[in-house]
Amino acid sequence: MTGSFTAPAIAWAQLTPVLLVLGAAVVGVLVEAFAPMRLRRPLQLTLSLLATAGALVAVAALWNGVRASGGTVVLGGSLIVDGPTLVLQGTIALLALLSILVMADRTETGEDAFSPQAAAVPGSDYEEVARRKGLSQTEVYPLVLFATGGMLIFPATGDLLTLFVALEVLSLPLYLLSGLARRRRLLSQEASMKYFLLGAFASAILLFGIALLYGFAGSIRYADIAAATHKVVGLDGLLLAGALMVLVGLLFKVGAVPFHAWTPDVYQGAPTPITGFMAACTKVAAFGALLRMVYVVLPDLKWDLAPALWAVAILTIVVGTVAGLLQTDIKRMLAYSSIAHAGFVLTGVIALNTQGVSSVLFYLLAYGAATVGAFGIVSLVRERSAVAVPVAVSVGAVGSRSEDIGEAADVATQGSVLGEATQVSQWAGLGRTHPVLAVTFTLFLLSFTGIPLTAGFTGKFAVFSAAVAGGATGLAIVGVLASAAAAFFYVRVIVLMFFTSPAGADADGAAAAGASGQPTTTVVTSEGFAVVAIAICAVLTVLLGVVPGPVLDLVTEAAKFIP
Repeated sequence: MTGSFTAPAIAWAQLTPVLLVLGAAVVGVLVEAFAPMRLRRPLQLTLSLLATAGALVAVAALWNGVRASGGTVVLGGSLIVDGPTLVLQGTIALLALLSILVMADRTETGEDAFSPQAAAVPGSDYEEVARRKGLSQTEVYPLVLFATGGMLIFPATGDLLTLFVALEVLSLPLYLLSGLARRRRLLSQEASMKYFLLGAFASAILLFGIALLYGFAGSIRYADIAAATHKVVGLDGLLLAGALMVLVGLLFKVGAVPFHAWTPDVYQGAPTPITGFMAACTKVAAFGALLRMVYVVLPDLKWDLAPALWAVAILTIVVGTVAGLLQTDIKRMLAYSSIAHAGFVLTGVIALNTQGVSSVLFYLLAYGAATVGAFGIVSLVRERSAVAVPVAVSVGAVGSRSEDIGEAADVATQGSVLGEATQVSQWAGLGRTHPVLAVTFTLFLLSFTGIPLTAGFTGKFAVFSAAVAGGATGLAIVGVLASAAAAFFYVRVIVLMFFTSPAGADADGAAAAGASGQPTTTVVTSEGFAVVAIAICAVLTVLLGVVPGPVLDLVTEAAKFIP
C-alpha cells in the first residue's frame, strides 16, 4: 500500500525578518572563509547593515497583514507571528542596526574595540605582531547577526523546544563576543567565562522546567500547556515547579535579582559596543519571551506566581538602585542601572492586562535607544597619554592602570589614545571640553532617570499606570521611590561633567596636561559610525518623550497575543 505525501505549508513571508538576518550570518561566515582580508570589513559591515535594515523593513511590510488577521501560526506552531512579535522584532532589528554602527567605528588610529587576534595569549609576541599588522576581528559581524537571529526568534516561539534553541542561538555568540576586547583583555576573557557559566546555569534550569511542564501537559506547545492547566488534576506540583523554573531561566537573561550574578562584571569586561548590544537587544528578546510565557501559557497561575514575581521585581529595583549608588566605574553604574530598569519592566509584566503588554513594549524601545546611545558615548571617551615616556616605563604604567598588556607602543608616543576612561571621576569637566557629547549623554541619563519630555518618563509612566490598573499599586510606589533615589547617581555624573574642573586643570579650568604625568580624558575622533548611531538614539529619546502618541497607539493596537 502506497501512501501520499503532503508537503507542509510554510508561511515564508512571516519568516522574512529571521531569514534575512540568519541568511546574512551564514553568508558572513563564507565571506570570512573566502574573501580577501582587505575586503572582509567593508563586505561584512555592508552585509550586516543591509540584513538588519531589511529585517526592519520586512517587519513593517508584515504589519498590515497581522493587524487584519490577528496573527499567524508558523511551522506547525513552533513560531507565532502576532502583534507583540512584530513590535519586538522591529525593536530588536533597529537596536541591532544601531549597535552594529557603534561596533564598526574606528578611531583616528584605525583601531576598533576588538582584539586584533582573539586566539592570541594576552601580552604574547603573537598578539603584538597581529596588532602591528593591523589585523581585525571581522567575524564579529556574523556572530552579531547569529545572536540577532536568535533574538528575533526568542519572543516569537510557540513551543518550549524552539524557546530553548533560540536561547542558545542568541547566547553562544555573545559568550564569544564578550571576550574580544582590545584592551583589558584579561578582564574581557574573565567576563566571557562568567557569562558562559551564568548562561549555562540559566539553560540548565530552563531545561529542567521544560521537562516538568512536558510531564504535566504531555506536550511542549504553549497552547497545549495552557489548555492542560484547565483539565489536568493531581499534577499541580509539576506545573508550579516547571513554571517557576522556566521563569527563572528567563529572568536570568533579563538580569533580574537574585539571578543577576556576574552581570555587572560581564558588562564591565566586554567590549563596550557589545555591552550596549547585550544590554539593549538581549533584554528586549528575553522580556518578549517572558511576556508570552506569562500572558499565554500561565495566566491561570497568576495568583500562584504573583508572590514570587513581586519579590523578584522589588528586589531587582532596590538592589539595582542601591548598588548603582556605590559604583565608581561608568560601565558598572550603567550595568546596575540596567538591572533596576529590568525591575521597572517587570512591573508592567506583573500588571497582567493589555495595558501592561503595551507599556512593556514601549518601555523596551525607549530604554534600548538610550542604552545603545549611552554605551556608544562611553566607547568614545578615552584616556590620552600626557607626556612622552620610554617604552620600558610605559609597560609598567599601563599595568598599574589595569590597561591591556602589550600596549606599550601605544603609550610611548606623546598624546596617544589609551583605553576608555571608565572611572566616573575621569568624566569631570567633559561638559566644558566636549559640550555636545556631554549634553547628549545627559539626555540619556535624564531618560534613565525618568525626567519629563524624555522617553524614559513616558515609559515609566506607562508601566506604573499599568501596574496600578492591574492592582499592583504597591509595586508602582516602590518603582517611583526607587526612580527618585536612582536620580542621585545619574545627576552625580551630570554635575561632574558640567560643574567640576577636569583633573589636572588650574583654578581657571585651563588644562595642565603633562604637569602630573597622568593621562587626560579626551573624546576620540572616529570614522563617524558611532556618532550617527548616537544621534539617532538621541532623536528617538526626544521624540518618544515629546510626541509618544503614535508609538503608544501602535503598541496598544499590537498588544494582543494569539495562543
